[in-house]
Amino acid sequence: MTESTGGIEMDDSDSGIVKKFAFINRKAPYGTIYALESLEVVLISAAFDQDVSLVFADDGVYQIKKGQATKAVGMKNFSPTYRALEGYDIEKLFVEKESMEARGLTEDDFVVDVEVMDKAAIAAMLSEQDVIISF
Repeated sequence: MTESTGGIEMDDSDSGIVKKFAFINRKAPYGTIYALESLEVVLISAAFDQDVSLVFADDGVYQIKKGQATKAVGMKNFSPTYRALEGYDIEKLFVEKESMEARGLTEDDFVVDVEVMDKAAIAAMLSEQDVIISF
């Protein structure tokens, strides 16, 4: 066991393997820990040089909405942190079209550049992933 692998024993044949990770954010940004925890797990995955995709669906589209006023809920607005994803080579950001439209949002409402895809296209993309984690 090594500290660098979080106590997980790995043999040399495991090193250098890149997995495709897709994270699906479905929860509103505040009121639960899901959005912030997801962001942390995404950054950790990228730090280990994995191929990371991030999908925003349902109320998860609000996580990347510009102009979040969080003072009333007593939490810091962490949405600007999504702009740091590019520095971790996380550039595959997708928004489910149906979720975005149902909430009256457009691509211009987001703090980061995203690719808008319908449910079928997202399902096809997810079918190509090695690991899918939903928050």
